[in-house]
Amino acid sequence: MNLTVRSGDPVKLVRYWHDNAARTGLVRDDQVVDVATLAPALESLGAALTVDGRGVLANTLGASVAAVPLAAVTLLPPLAAGARLFCIGLNYKTHVEETGRDLPAQPSVFIRTAESVVGANASMIRPAVSEHFDFEGELAVVIGTPGHRITEAASLTHVGGYTCFNDGSLRDFQKFSVTAGKNFDASGAIGPWIVTADEIPDPTRLVLTTRLNGTEVQKSGTDMLIYPLPRLISYISQFAALRVGDVIATGTPAGVGARRTPPLWMRPGDVIEVDISGIGVLRNPIAAA
Repeated sequence: MNLTVRSGDPVKLVRYWHDNAARTGLVRDDQVVDVATLAPALESLGAALTVDGRGVLANTLGASVAAVPLAAVTLLPPLAAGARLFCIGLNYKTHVEETGRDLPAQPSVFIRTAESVVGANASMIRPAVSEHFDFEGELAVVIGTPGHRITEAASLTHVGGYTCFNDGSLRDFQKFSVTAGKNFDASGAIGPWIVTADEIPDPTRLVLTTRLNGTEVQKSGTDMLIYPLPRLISYISQFAALRVGDVIATGTPAGVGARRTPPLWMRPGDVIEVDISGIGVLRNPIAAA
């Protein structure tokens, strides 16, 4: 079928698998358009995320192009080639309070590998070596303009878009090593797509909700971050020159399973959802390794 790209539609970029190939897509009305049919130079997600790429996409408004149903494709993690995943720990006061820890003096940063996350609708895997599999719903920022030693005042101009993130954590391993607890293959999730930065003029006015099997387990406004987005972007860029496609997951609010009595762990057969207003719902079933 053909789909007309209309002015006023939110710009949602995806990575997806269709016809035996990985593609970059533009989602409209539960349909997905291969970006390469709109602008061949934007075949890669990284190219589409740049200021110039987003400008080219804006100039395609009104075009009628071939589309396929979103339900007929497999969504992949919306990660550009070579993207790094910087994650922030203890960045909501409510979460710090439930852990019984002190407020961090600086942003607490750790790294996840690309292999540790899956896309929307794909199974997050609970490994055989642990049952302490916890959820962490988060807002993630995707870089659209590279930069090194970025000032806080300029930070948001480097954002290409926003997405949902689930920082799935194996708490018994994390107790001894954050790297181990956060990096089991397919233990986290990102997606379902990236909503471009121009569609979200104020990222502090979003609401994040996490649901486990339909029951709300986390809810917070994104204005409750201890270290707001400009501080995080600027801080990370001091030690790492940020590249197009790099992801910064901004931390999780209170309600994680490890701090409940009794603990609430994700188990095979469960379904976890991270829902952020203005972005969408990242939904993943839980499966055993």
